[in-house]
Amino acid sequence: MMIGMCAGLALRGNIPFAYTIATFTIYRPFEQVRVDCCYQNLPVKLVGVGGGVNYSTLGGTHHAQEDVALMTALPNMTVIDPCDALEIEQIVPAIAAHEGPVYMRLLRGQVPLVLDEYDYKFELGKAKVIRDGKQVLIISTGLMTMRALEAARALADDRVDVAVLHVPTIKPLDTATILGEAARSGRLVVVAENHTVMGGLGEAVAALLMRSGIHPPFRQIALPDEFLAAGALPTLHDMYGLSSEAVVKAIKGWL
Repeated sequence: MMIGMCAGLALRGNIPFAYTIATFTIYRPFEQVRVDCCYQNLPVKLVGVGGGVNYSTLGGTHHAQEDVALMTALPNMTVIDPCDALEIEQIVPAIAAHEGPVYMRLLRGQVPLVLDEYDYKFELGKAKVIRDGKQVLIISTGLMTMRALEAARALADDRVDVAVLHVPTIKPLDTATILGEAARSGRLVVVAENHTVMGGLGEAVAALLMRSGIHPPFRQIALPDEFLAAGALPTLHDMYGLSSEAVVKAIKGWL
């Protein structure tokens, strides 16, 4: 009902925001999202809290690990996965000004500041190099940009030079920036996301590279194609390879 009401408000010239747990925002009312919002290209802004593995104590029914795959499949939909509080603050007016429907996935709870020390500015549809490096390129989004930056600092202590390319807008994808960075020779390309390995940023980047004839060494850090466990978030992030320590270990094993 909430999505239908938002579509009605949009038809009357308003810019409605629908905000709730990610599984409630898009899974249950998927037909309304598709037909009421996307089919009519209405400026409804869907905000899902707890994308990926985030509702730790509630387990598989509340983890929204497939949300990006579902939303990127819809025509007219823009999909955004912000990294931190600074970026969220910048995104809200940008998506309000955008004419079509938008899905933004958020972390649950208090979201930290991370990008303020990098003089970061969000631009809709643009990926940004947060940190340069010669040996590894991590292409990341959302929570995993935080983890990528932490891992890059830890790997620097072992003389591993890691670049981080933050991709907040997953659809439309900033193909030019991704291709330009991935084409730089001699770097392992790792896509890191708090989303299932199926249908997310990793598969989008892999398909883009294949279509463009660019073939760097390529790896993914993502959630498995399964329903996820319940437990404390640090435990789950270690279990599923999303913690900074797990990212460091994975990259060392691939080099």
